[in-house]
Amino acid sequence: METPAKSVILLVDDQDSIRFFLEKTLVQEGYEAHTAKTGLEAVEMTQKYIPDLILLDLKLPDIDGIEVLSRVKAIFPEICVVMITAFGDIETAVHAMKQGAYDFVTKPINLDQLLMIIKKSLESRRLSGEVLQLKRQMEVGEGFEYILGDSKSMKKVYDMVQQVAKSDTTTVLIEGESGVGKEVVARLIHKFSSRADKPFLDINCASLPEQLLESELFGHERGAFTDAKTQKLGLLELANRGTLFLDEIGEMSLTIQVKLLKVLERMVFRRVGGTADIHVSVRIISATNRDLKKEVEENRFRPDLYYRLKVVPLLVPPLRERKEDLIAFAKYFTNHFNKKFNKNFEVIGEGAKQAMFDYHWPGNIRELRNSIERIVLLEDGPELKAEHLPFSGGRDEEASIGKRIDQILSRPIPEDGIDFEKIVGDLEREMIVKASDQAKWNQSLTSRLLNLKRDKLRYRMKTYNLGDEEETAQ
Repeated sequence: METPAKSVILLVDDQDSIRFFLEKTLVQEGYEAHTAKTGLEAVEMTQKYIPDLILLDLKLPDIDGIEVLSRVKAIFPEICVVMITAFGDIETAVHAMKQGAYDFVTKPINLDQLLMIIKKSLESRRLSGEVLQLKRQMEVGEGFEYILGDSKSMKKVYDMVQQVAKSDTTTVLIEGESGVGKEVVARLIHKFSSRADKPFLDINCASLPEQLLESELFGHERGAFTDAKTQKLGLLELANRGTLFLDEIGEMSLTIQVKLLKVLERMVFRRVGGTADIHVSVRIISATNRDLKKEVEENRFRPDLYYRLKVVPLLVPPLRERKEDLIAFAKYFTNHFNKKFNKNFEVIGEGAKQAMFDYHWPGNIRELRNSIERIVLLEDGPELKAEHLPFSGGRDEEASIGKRIDQILSRPIPEDGIDFEKIVGDLEREMIVKASDQAKWNQSLTSRLLNLKRDKLRYRMKTYNLGDEEETAQ
């Protein structure tokens, strides 16, 4: 695996001799070092390089170190700051620690002491960053388990993930239908790379209009547009030295595609409304359920960006092509939701297994998960039966839905409440899947069966992650 990225240190001191000596020492110790001689320059360089640690002199010619500390912490609370102070200013240095500084050293500087403090503070930042990442990924944690299967096709995917992770700069394009687990694959690549202790951030490019997506990616300066009342850092800055996952990248407008291409070429960009170049080191992993090659041919996606993104293509197969993983997934989800809802489903019946094998799973793993969650929530164990499944043959669907509505209404609402939107959404989604099956996933026919306008049907299919399956000929 490649050598992990160097920790970045910003040294702020107005004395040229101290800056020169410490910068040289830090580089020799294996750090990436940058310097500033004024407070305002320090704030600017912090936003440009987003260092892991700042060595900050208390006395500066423009604004003092306490003010710099305050400004830095307001934007980047996770950055470690070590104050440099004269012996007589120890009381002020202690005050700085109460304001968020990690530690302080006094002049004349004891080099061994300083290097030890730097090492300890960077280790502290790394550990706190890992805790934050674990908190952020608790929901995703189960994803790492449920995507792991024994099918030959998925073993090929895992082998590719391991190979791709060895290079922490190569761009990857993950292709596959909606619900197959593309984001989980992206997180695995990040987890196995040398960037694993840095941020993993993600955004769905289809979820925001163009202006908001641009602001989310690149950030904006105050006053850049009507609602830009404060400066905002974009995901490219926040993911610096980590990984940025761009889901549904085929939905990105041509305007933003041009800007993203420049980032991939030079790792430099400007915030919306900004004039300063911002340098970053970010690994870009993108995903799509569209045929991007076809999008290129029809001039909806830039060919130069397409080839930049597709340095390594990685195709995640749909669930219907790896059904040897199906029952293992179903058992995992059943156990998971047993614990969550305090239920006692102990076995998946043979009829249910056969119904699962016969079904084509248009929503893939996500649909399987949602189906099991709905069954465990609404039905009684200990056996998961074919009749519980929303797609099993010979079932009176409307009667079953009515039965479950009766079950919900006949029981007292728990004191901690229910997830009303989810329950209603599950029932709505089930009817859409049933109608879509009957119409062979022809959206025009499905909309007529449900007496829904086609745009409303498409909106609901997107909401319930049913994908954008190509329609059959009418």
